Amino acid sequence: MSVRPTRAVRALRRLRGGPRLVAALLATGLLLTGCADGDGVRDAGRADTADKAGTPSGRGAGAASASDSDAAAARNGEDTGAGPGASGPLEARGARARVIPGLGPETRAEIPPGTTQAVVVTGINRDSNLSSVVVYERDPVTGWERVTDAWPAHNALEGWTDDHNQGDLRSPIGVYGLTDAGGRLADPGTRLPYDRGPAFSVSGTGFEGEPLEGSFDYVVAINYNRRPGSTPLDWTRPLGGDKGGGIWIHVDHGGPTQACVSVPRERMKELLRTLDPAKRPVVVMGDEDSLGR
Repeated sequence: MSVRPTRAVRALRRLRGGPRLVAALLATGLLLTGCADGDGVRDAGRADTADKAGTPSGRGAGAASASDSDAAAARNGEDTGAGPGASGPLEARGARARVIPGLGPETRAEIPPGTTQAVVVTGINRDSNLSSVVVYERDPVTGWERVTDAWPAHNALEGWTDDHNQGDLRSPIGVYGLTDAGGRLADPGTRLPYDRGPAFSVSGTGFEGEPLEGSFDYVVAINYNRRPGSTPLDWTRPLGGDKGGGIWIHVDHGGPTQACVSVPRERMKELLRTLDPAKRPVVVMGDEDSLGR
């Protein structure tokens, strides 16, 4: 028997010992999907739907692996958008639009033309649960430029996959819309629809024994196998239950997730205040090599 599935079972057993609220969720199978995939959630429903913001095999990137991608972009006559100080190359090429560092041509093609805001989650490697997050925005003339620092993040326990299934303990690689938010605590100032309520309460411990309490104080639903425009707690799964769902960006609890992406609490609030539905935000997520395709 492998060790990690045992850890996952132990985590769920701990959750069963939690409040009746969590027990009720277990009874409905809620903890078998996405953030509920074991992060333990009061009502993690609302599967992330097929509203992937791009092709079905979308991928993403982050500033963590800019060098190789920058070199490739330079060979193609593109600017990499390394930041405000990178105007020289742009001017030298006659104001060619900057691209997001680390994203290969396939991944870039999956970002919708109308999208001008991208949350890029870059995993260290295919089997790692450690990643980084950077937010980029696109100017119609100069192209993409980062608007935040790189934030430390966690993803699923076993890493990443191109074919996510319920319970596989891997985060889905792809480009997905970000349309809805919520949490246990009051709206910190987001422009996204925000569903607040006690249903986002969570207890128990994670894979490394860390407490899960407060993990869903703030969440943004990732539109993988879910219905956009609904609360993150919506249980609808357009692709079917076997494809998992309930995958969110949420407050980091200090360990790997079931399938979600987690960032530090203050960065989560910053993200909520940064996301603008008028910019059609997406998350571009995956391991470094996959994002470079």
